[in-house]
Amino acid sequence: MKNLLTLLFFIVVSTTFAQVRVEGVVKDSIGNPLELANVVAINQATLALDSYGITNDAGRYKLALEKNTSYKIQVSYIGMVTAEDYIDTKEEDLTRNYNLLDDNTLDEVELIYEMPVTVKGDTLIYNADSFKTGTEKKLEDVLKKLPGVEINDDGEIEVEGKKVSKIMVEGKDFFDGDTKLASKNIPSDAVDKVQVLKNFSEVGQLSSVTNNQDNVAINLKLKEGKNKFWFGDVTVGAGVAPDEGLYKVQPKLFYYSPTTSINFIGDMNNTGEVAFTRRDYFNFTGGFRNFNQSSGTNISLGDNSLNFLNTTNNRAENIDIKFGAANFSYSPNKALTISGFGIYSGNETDIRETNDITYTNDELNIPDESTTSFTEQKSDLALLKLSTVYKPNANNQLDYDIFGRLSKQTQNRFFNSTVLGQVNQIEDQTPYSINQNLNYYYTLNDSNIFSFEVQHLLQDEDPFYNAFIEQKATYESTADNLGFDDSQSAYDAAQDKRVKSNKFDARLNYWNVLNQKSNLNYTLGLVSSSQQFDSQIFQILDDDSEFLPTPVEGTNTNDVSYRFTDAYFGLHYNLKAGKFTITPGFSAHAYNTKDEQFGTSNSNSFFRVLPDANIRFQIKKSESLNLRYSMQTNFTDVSKLAEGLVMNNYNSLFSGNRELENSLSHNLNLSYFSFNMFNYTNVFAFLNYSKSVDAIQNITNFNSVITTSSPFNSNFANESFSARGRFERRFGKIKANLSGSWSWSVFNQFIGGNVSENTSFTQTYGTRISTFFKEAPNVEMGYDLTINDNDQGNRTTKFYTHRPFINLDAVILKDFRFFTEYSYYDFRDQDDSLNAYSFWDASLIYQKTDSKWEYKLGATNLLDTESLSQSNTGSVSVSNREYFIQPRYLVLSVKYNL
Repeated sequence: MKNLLTLLFFIVVSTTFAQVRVEGVVKDSIGNPLELANVVAINQATLALDSYGITNDAGRYKLALEKNTSYKIQVSYIGMVTAEDYIDTKEEDLTRNYNLLDDNTLDEVELIYEMPVTVKGDTLIYNADSFKTGTEKKLEDVLKKLPGVEINDDGEIEVEGKKVSKIMVEGKDFFDGDTKLASKNIPSDAVDKVQVLKNFSEVGQLSSVTNNQDNVAINLKLKEGKNKFWFGDVTVGAGVAPDEGLYKVQPKLFYYSPTTSINFIGDMNNTGEVAFTRRDYFNFTGGFRNFNQSSGTNISLGDNSLNFLNTTNNRAENIDIKFGAANFSYSPNKALTISGFGIYSGNETDIRETNDITYTNDELNIPDESTTSFTEQKSDLALLKLSTVYKPNANNQLDYDIFGRLSKQTQNRFFNSTVLGQVNQIEDQTPYSINQNLNYYYTLNDSNIFSFEVQHLLQDEDPFYNAFIEQKATYESTADNLGFDDSQSAYDAAQDKRVKSNKFDARLNYWNVLNQKSNLNYTLGLVSSSQQFDSQIFQILDDDSEFLPTPVEGTNTNDVSYRFTDAYFGLHYNLKAGKFTITPGFSAHAYNTKDEQFGTSNSNSFFRVLPDANIRFQIKKSESLNLRYSMQTNFTDVSKLAEGLVMNNYNSLFSGNRELENSLSHNLNLSYFSFNMFNYTNVFAFLNYSKSVDAIQNITNFNSVITTSSPFNSNFANESFSARGRFERRFGKIKANLSGSWSWSVFNQFIGGNVSENTSFTQTYGTRISTFFKEAPNVEMGYDLTINDNDQGNRTTKFYTHRPFINLDAVILKDFRFFTEYSYYDFRDQDDSLNAYSFWDASLIYQKTDSKWEYKLGATNLLDTESLSQSNTGSVSVSNREYFIQPRYLVLSVKYNL
């Protein structure tokens, strides 16, 4: 490994320093510098574009060229005559200045080479072929090489530090804009242009009056021919592993025409390649926005799903995937567009793990616990959406969407504890939700714009939980408090729970455009929600009958209804003053809550004014500073108000508090963005501070390792501060970046009658160097460091995770591609290494030039690593988790490209 790193470093350094620099200034005919002029250098021997540059606000450009080579320099700017120059480089740097003349012919200038990057207003246009090195397979392989574009660890696309909210192909949404499905499935050879749309607005009528500073979308332009017929690929493969045979079938088909688009993605495999995770499913919004939250109100409908164990890095002991997704868009005429999608994901996963838990609060006298578990999961997840957009003219637009979410999920967990013994758990649920959205946008004239938005959500959740505790003595105290029959051979505890939610949002907006630099926005809104919560804890007896126990205190059942309304008015003033855009405002809310349970009702009504402000300083075209402040009222969901006992788990009991009140939070955010096209330097930084007053927290009591908790409004404020940033710079064919994030929080924990202040500080640091050579191996290497520091008053813990890594991508003998990834993990405390392990994957691909067939031999987990480790520091404990993964395996696959 050391020799390989030395060789790669030598290639990078030698290539970088074997170049000369050509720089200068581009001006117009009267001597004014031209910003965003394009400068390209074409190698006269190979006719290849060797370098390109874009002028900065002072008109400066620079190019990195080969020594002792002849070049044609081409300088272009919209509306001016293109200048051409011929130079011969030697050993020394050169200076070349250019003056461009106005072009009065209005004819298009034919350029020998298309610029890799062009700028048109708020749109960056990348010519995809200019950044390809020949080994790219999917869209994400191209995006990683574009200046200012990143793929983060979650597979999401970021541009200048901002998450891309939507992916479109030929102007049509790709699976409602989901970026991960697009980046991992669209073939790279189909993409001609990548258009980055900054300050993107879903509704063109509102683009001039709404704040779209954080909205970034990407539109993909397809290559000629790809936009008129089917394209894509089909992959089939088989492999071997120690215990079973492996398979995968992955069809990916796409069709685009001016009026119609159809996309289909399929995936069946047991190799651990997860196309669509449970996290993706729950994060998939269907394009629906929680727009009442932007008014200053945040109402939670809770999360009553199962306590599903999550896989780590999409790795588990066994994963079997079945995935299918179809998306369409049809425009019968210019005014109407009908679109929709359907997604199905069926996963069967086996998870095996061990967990060592050390309790850090000696006063609680809780025994340390070691556990082993084996979990079988099965989930069938489905998403369905139908949308229509009707825009008969520039002044009217009507949208309607209906989005459904359906699932069937089960989890069987076989669990053994050194404290509680053997516990077998069964969980299942079949929840669904239906979300509908109706929007109308109307422009009366240049000074008066209206929008009316209505959204309705219907949601039904029905989790069932069952725990079978074999060693009765370990659970006897808890069982007695629940009122269980202790004459049975074991404790078989079960719980039915159901939560029905019905939420209605409506909002009317009016913008009065005062002049080109200011406008007033008036908002009238209504939020109304109702929830019904039912639960029952019961005991299954030896004869399979059900016993309804009577607990020592309270009740084991819930029958609660909860209603919430928020009628509000908002006023915001938007002013552009030079480089500043200032938007102060407020919203005034009339709140009402009411819950009914145990034959009584409890209601609360109050009025509150919530201020907010946004100040943007546009330093340059691609450099800005933004400051935001907002005050928000937070409301909980029905499950925290229900006072009957609920089993969150066999060792975690919970009872709500109907006297809970709302909490108030203050949020302050400062962000900085800079993207310098002159030297391709990308810098962004975020600072965020939040403070929560009267926050809802839990009082927890321990009985051995079993907890009973209840919520209340704390008089102690919780605070958090976070920061993150990244610096990225390109040096010819090399990209380097430094990144870091810091998260500090102080929170109070309530154990029994004691209160303690806990402080948590998490730091992450990362550095990467990547190369983009067309005729040499490309490498990405870097180092990540994570530090978790927790002060729990009577105990301080500090853990470090070190991760050096290297990825190599090389073309061999023209038709072979070799790709390998290696990562080393070292998890340690302040004194010793607690666990060290490595992951090494490699693949060899063969495809002859212009052939539609591709053959791939892939090896996963070459070092046959058995498990990985994680640490988690809780309020009263520290746990070390060992997580077992799939063994080494090989897969041979064949792909046919349509």
